[in-house]
Amino acid sequence: MFQTTQYKGTKQEQYHLLIKQLDALLEGEPDQIANLANASSLLNQFLENVNWVGFYVWREDELVLGPFQGLPACVRIPAGKGVCGTAVSEGTSQRVHDVNAFPGHIACDAASQSEVVVPIFKDGSIYGVLDIDSPSVGRFDDTDEEFLSLFVKTLEKHL
Repeated sequence: MFQTTQYKGTKQEQYHLLIKQLDALLEGEPDQIANLANASSLLNQFLENVNWVGFYVWREDELVLGPFQGLPACVRIPAGKGVCGTAVSEGTSQRVHDVNAFPGHIACDAASQSEVVVPIFKDGSIYGVLDIDSPSVGRFDDTDEEFLSLFVKTLEKHL
């Protein structure tokens, strides 16, 4: 959910506005690190009840920590490990209602209780993942997953 002081309208309308802002913010900027940093900042500013928003980038057969907002995080995650590694190995988004029930969950922040991870592709290959954690069980729903996937599709155009 977005901070209601900034946005009015349905959750879907709020996400549409956020995605338009991302597209405008990244337009014409070729630096991938700058674009990932601004994207994580934008999400962190507008999403409520999250404690970590950021990116892991695929480097030499593992995910490596990229730009993020939140507490220090795990630096390297192998494919197939944890929620992020599972998103990479399966090539699909992962929405976890309760991370404590996820087999092999990597606890970088003990406060995180739910998570959504969306894989990012560039030229048909894995580029990395968008990872968002919440201190509340069940924070993310179908709408979040759908629109965060659209957010990533918009980001992919600028990578």
